Amino acid sequence: MNDATTPGAAPDSSQRIQIGWSQLQAAAQAGDISADQAERLWARWAGGAGSAIAAPRFSFTHVLYYFGGMLAIGAMTLFMTLGWELFGAWGVLLLAVGYGVGAIAVARNLLHRGLHIPAGILATLAVCLVPLATWALQSALGLWPDGPHDNYRDFHRFIDWRWLWLELATLAAAVVMLWWLRFPFMVMPVAVTIWYLWMDLTHMLMQKEGFDWQFTRDTSLLFGIATVAIAVWVDLRTRLASDPRDRQDFAFWLYLFGVLMFWGGLSLRESDSELAKAGYAAINVVMVFLGAAISRRVFTVFGAIGVAGYLGYLSYKVFADSLLFPFALTLLGLAIVALGIWWQRREARIHAALVGWLPAPLKPLAEPR
Repeated sequence: MNDATTPGAAPDSSQRIQIGWSQLQAAAQAGDISADQAERLWARWAGGAGSAIAAPRFSFTHVLYYFGGMLAIGAMTLFMTLGWELFGAWGVLLLAVGYGVGAIAVARNLLHRGLHIPAGILATLAVCLVPLATWALQSALGLWPDGPHDNYRDFHRFIDWRWLWLELATLAAAVVMLWWLRFPFMVMPVAVTIWYLWMDLTHMLMQKEGFDWQFTRDTSLLFGIATVAIAVWVDLRTRLASDPRDRQDFAFWLYLFGVLMFWGGLSLRESDSELAKAGYAAINVVMVFLGAAISRRVFTVFGAIGVAGYLGYLSYKVFADSLLFPFALTLLGLAIVALGIWWQRREARIHAALVGWLPAPLKPLAEPR
């Protein structure tokens, strides 16, 4: 029997294996490679000497990391209770600063131990504490403007120009933290804060009072496009960066929130025109192929949901009394499954063809990281 493990046998290039630092150390101890070669290989595979970056994979350990981290972040943001007012503004400020300093200290310690994911989550928690600290400082100094929303819990519930200082302070702190520690997860609060900032600033400039649903929907759609454009710019910059730490996927959260805002605003628009609804379906089809071309699943997922929604509309509204439509839709579904099989077998060629349609400046987005 001839296999990849037999001495002298040709290695199977299609087989994928995962190698960690412990395996390299074991190989060095066994005499297969020298200790110096093991260190050089690890530095190269990790992204450069002195800047090892964790390989992108997802395990149950990561689920625990992110679940616990999001609980901690949610406790200091979305789930903040009125009980904190018992500490007073100065007390809340001291608690927020203390939490933030502690989170940064733990993040630094975890980073030195090679635990990049939990370190990034703790650093993100520190960024998420900035609006709370800013609100407490303004309230303590009597600088909080008069208005209906004077409680920090309202920050995540109401659109109000009074939150602008909180958002600007958060963005400034995030820029400093990203420059210092460079964890991609810290872009998550940046994406959320930019969305908040746009809403609050636009409502202030347009002198809107109360909640204007249509205005908010349309603003989200336009700003989603702008956020995706920023994500593309960040993606291109990171792919062309020379420093391995800068080549991490900092654009992921910008893509996610940008597509979510754009697709949500687009999907919530109402129209009696069948042509407009067909145009909506066409936009979603374009999103599916765009996601395949640049390997960003968020476009493909939301585009597929949009197409499915349009087909559901045809089923329940346009062809509600048609006997043939369910059969036609079944055949369409089976055809899509067959298309998936065909696509999988020719994925490399299809990807190359789709990349050919991209403008030259965007072609680096299709290259693997």
